[in-house]
Amino acid sequence: MLISSSGLSKVKDSVTEKIFFGNEPSAELLAILTIYLVQGILGLGRLAVSFFLKDQLGLTPAQVSVLMGIVAIPWIIKPLFGFMSDGLPIFGYRRRPYLVLSGLLGAISWVSLATIVHTAWAATSAIALGSLSVAVSDVIVDSLVVERARGESQAKAGSLQSLTWGTVALGGLITAYFSGMLLEHFTTRNIFLMTASFPLIVSGVAWLIAETPASKTQHHRQLPTLRTHQDEDCLTKENNNSNFSTIKHQLSQLRKAISQKAIWLPTAFLFILLATPSAESAFFFFTTNELHFQPEFLGRVHLVTSIASLVGVWIFQRFLKTVPFRVIFGWSTVISTVLGMTMLLLVTHTNRALGIDDHWFSISDSLIITVMGQIAYMPVLVLAARLCPPGVEATLFALLMSITNLGKVVSQELGAVLMHQLGITETNFDAMWLLVVIANLSNLLPLPFLSWLPTADSLGETAKTLPPASANNTKEAFVPDLMPELMMREPESELVE
Repeated sequence: MLISSSGLSKVKDSVTEKIFFGNEPSAELLAILTIYLVQGILGLGRLAVSFFLKDQLGLTPAQVSVLMGIVAIPWIIKPLFGFMSDGLPIFGYRRRPYLVLSGLLGAISWVSLATIVHTAWAATSAIALGSLSVAVSDVIVDSLVVERARGESQAKAGSLQSLTWGTVALGGLITAYFSGMLLEHFTTRNIFLMTASFPLIVSGVAWLIAETPASKTQHHRQLPTLRTHQDEDCLTKENNNSNFSTIKHQLSQLRKAISQKAIWLPTAFLFILLATPSAESAFFFFTTNELHFQPEFLGRVHLVTSIASLVGVWIFQRFLKTVPFRVIFGWSTVISTVLGMTMLLLVTHTNRALGIDDHWFSISDSLIITVMGQIAYMPVLVLAARLCPPGVEATLFALLMSITNLGKVVSQELGAVLMHQLGITETNFDAMWLLVVIANLSNLLPLPFLSWLPTADSLGETAKTLPPASANNTKEAFVPDLMPELMMREPESELVE
């Protein structure tokens, strides 16, 4: 029996609405989602890296924390990659070649870890190269997302960001359990080789990105009949000058953007929020050396947290789009701090006295905290994307995200200092309870600065005074039609993040 065209149309509409959050599926959208999916799938080697640093290289918790801060440097200099992408096309393309190169760098990084890395410095270099690979691809794909997000209707605002971060969580979900299970049967270096194949997928799907060669378009527009080598040389010089002009214009746009309180105040808040000390590295050593959790169980924990990330994305998309930023950040910070204090039960083994097994306690606690963390982070992404003007999407979004990433690096380094001062090592966890208390209470430090987050009035006033988008005397606002969409207008209206 033939399916009617109306039936197929209903199925397509349902898929578009339920799976793609209202975004029309296309080859380019699938390529974008594939790149985000790979970012999540790369978690396959993350647990192997942790055991490799701890067991084979013999690093301490403080040393691992310092290393994690160093390898995050590519995420701090993301604006540089944005400049390169927006202003320095390769063979006329601003997106595809950078995606291809990022995939190749990622493969080289994982292959190096599997073969030639035997020292802490070599491991730092190889992991940093992998971090560079993901950071570059992230800049490019983020620029594609904000280009699309800028054209979203108010009813669909934030749907593309929710879709992309849900895809990252899905990639993590696919490989979470296997990251631990494989360690029960294979060496860390074997897992590194398996992981090396995934960055190459990014290189492959790069060709699905719809992109017109910038240089060729400019050539045809300016001098369509040129044929001689002399004319071609002249044309190349003009194109190079155009690229430098683009970069200069980007710098001008960035200067105008960061001078606006509606941009730099929320960014400063996010930096403070993320720069509080982290106990993550110490906790990994505690769970493996003190509680003797096996890789397979840690894989289950990663599976739970991946599911929790998806739940957090869904909750934000479904229920919290009408909640102001200040309310979300304020309550999520307080609730996360209270929940984080429950880790004291685990590190002091009080949970055992209460009859709660270490494994069950760890899973349930990770589940709840991850949901809260994802809910708190979703509005960060939406706000950053909405502040990006045309022509400088990759650069400004990368700048905003790199500042938050710098906060995470500071968090790792402060955590390393605390671990060293408290005498926490791979075998000594006597002061672990104090580290948990300090790390959690420090999460409350940003609360006095909640007023830095946007409100309807401040955003409205800023939107009226924003400088022009370019030097071409256009009448379009620097952040066209974006600032009003960040506001709570009426209680019954839908908040556009």
